[in-house]
Amino acid sequence: MYHELKRHIEEVIPLTDDEFSLIIAHFTTQKFKKNEFLIRQDERVKHTYFVISGLLKLIYHDMSGKEHILSFAMEDWWETDYYAFYSASRATMSLQCLENTEVLCITFEDFRRLCETLPKIVSFFLQKATSGHIASQQRILSLLSSSAKERYEQLLHRYPSLFQRVPKKLLASYLGVSRERLSRLTT
Repeated sequence: MYHELKRHIEEVIPLTDDEFSLIIAHFTTQKFKKNEFLIRQDERVKHTYFVISGLLKLIYHDMSGKEHILSFAMEDWWETDYYAFYSASRATMSLQCLENTEVLCITFEDFRRLCETLPKIVSFFLQKATSGHIASQQRILSLLSSSAKERYEQLLHRYPSLFQRVPKKLLASYLGVSRERLSRLTT
């Protein structure tokens, strides 16, 4: 499973075998079953996760209990409640498995230690953070300025595999439409 992480990192920076050995020493592996939570709202966030296999959803429950899907995370993606992870505060979101999932986990302390010990890994994490920030901004702009049909088409174009892996009810929630409206968009 570590070879997926090595390939993923080497898309951004080259690594020697010794450097990669140092990196993997800071990670642990965890497996979760479908519907299990990696993070629950209001709990401490201990890790950021690299998805080896499976599918996750990052969700926020508002005061009325309604679930809002902020993102999906599949193989080769990183996910956590980043604010809580970096600030050592309680989660404002939950992270739940949509499929049986295997992840590599790193604590904030190990993340900092790794960045101090291997400075070039900072470039890798900076690129990942920047890409994530850009994707979040694009999603916000899409929600503000695109029609439901345009949002659906954008999602289909960017992540076609989600449509085979995610129930329509959850896709509708992510797109900000009802399940019925999504059905009309797909016909």
